[in-house]
Amino acid sequence: MASRSLGGLSGSRGGGKKSLSARNAAVERRNLITVCRFSVKTLIDRSCFETIDDSSPEFNNFAAVLEQILSHRLKGQVTWFGYESPRSFWDYIRVACRKVSQNCICSIENMENVSSSRAKGRAWIRVALMEKHLSEYISTALRDFKTTRRFYEDGAIVLGEEANMLAGMLLGLNAIDFSFCLKGEGLDGTFPAVIDYTPYLKFEQSSDSISSDEEELRTFGSSDSEGSTPENVGPPLIMDENSWFNKCKRVRQKYQLTLEQKGYLEELLRLRENQLSESVSQNKILLQRIEDSDLAHKLEKEQLEYIIVELQDQLTVLKNNDLRSRQELTAHLTKQWPSPGALDVNAVALDTLLYRKHNKQCKSYQSLDQLSAEVSLSQASLDPSHSQEGDGKQDSLNFIGEGKEDTPSLLGLCGSLTSVASYKSLTSLKSNDCLASPTTEVTSPGLTPS
Repeated sequence: MASRSLGGLSGSRGGGKKSLSARNAAVERRNLITVCRFSVKTLIDRSCFETIDDSSPEFNNFAAVLEQILSHRLKGQVTWFGYESPRSFWDYIRVACRKVSQNCICSIENMENVSSSRAKGRAWIRVALMEKHLSEYISTALRDFKTTRRFYEDGAIVLGEEANMLAGMLLGLNAIDFSFCLKGEGLDGTFPAVIDYTPYLKFEQSSDSISSDEEELRTFGSSDSEGSTPENVGPPLIMDENSWFNKCKRVRQKYQLTLEQKGYLEELLRLRENQLSESVSQNKILLQRIEDSDLAHKLEKEQLEYIIVELQDQLTVLKNNDLRSRQELTAHLTKQWPSPGALDVNAVALDTLLYRKHNKQCKSYQSLDQLSAEVSLSQASLDPSHSQEGDGKQDSLNFIGEGKEDTPSLLGLCGSLTSVASYKSLTSLKSNDCLASPTTEVTSPGLTPS
């Protein structure tokens, strides 16, 4: 029974140690995150009155807090002999922040006056603040969970839920303009960073507590002896002159800041009102221009429609005139054009005249009437209604035989003259070949039919 009780006692002690260590780790993480939030707020508040540089106590405190957060439960570097050597958070930042665009990692690695890993980490904090990219660096490093897991042990701040709060808190520092010297004493990596907690440990008594204290003092004063005087009871709260002066100074600074912000906002408001009035006037001018353009467009459209209608009417009239002219021309040509039978008779007569001309038997005619009479006689001689069939054939053969003996080439010549083209050449023949003046004879030599 004694051994069992001792075993249970040792087990409870082991469980209590684990719970105590877990509580201590949680309290440590919570303290660092809370102090970091306070340091960021004080840093932003101080930036409203002066430029933040290496001499600012608020910045030195913030840098120490951030350095301890990034060094919380950081694994050591294992050597060849199995020993762990201390490691700085710069080794983690150098690997995890390579993916940041236009990062300053290579620039810090090549700095000549910074040799230790801790000094390079402190230089990185200052450069990232001046670049206004500290929150981006931290967010990129925390997203690389595999690398973070390789550098930190379980329970580290960067591996817990507090990491997301850290990236959000650092985002407000992008509105501050920092000015640091990268060759100062703040980059000395021989001493660890120490956090000053005194600015964040001021105790403020509540109004309820103050009223209760005053009530107790009145009660104690009324129960004293009659010989006691009110001067024996001191005031409940005694504040020195310096504290009042500091409060008055802070109130005056806040009032001046508020007054400057008010003047800036009023000037900005006047500027925006002027811009708004100019925009309204320009808008009215543009609306008037748009209305004028629409009116001109409508008038131009109506004019174009009227012109199109007129052109269509003119086109219709021209089409009707063209059709009427074509019909009149067709009718005129149809009336003047001879029938096919007359074309054949005239072609045969023309062949006869050409044949006589080629045999130099064509005589000169004094006028077109003589030529027309000759053509009529030729047609009459060829017409079967004026003579018998046998006599006509015999006379034709005798007439042809007077000039030249029969030749087969005459058939081709006569056949070619039966066409419309041969008949159309009759007018040119009358005007050029067979008509002669009374004093001129035909002297052109005859053409031998082929």
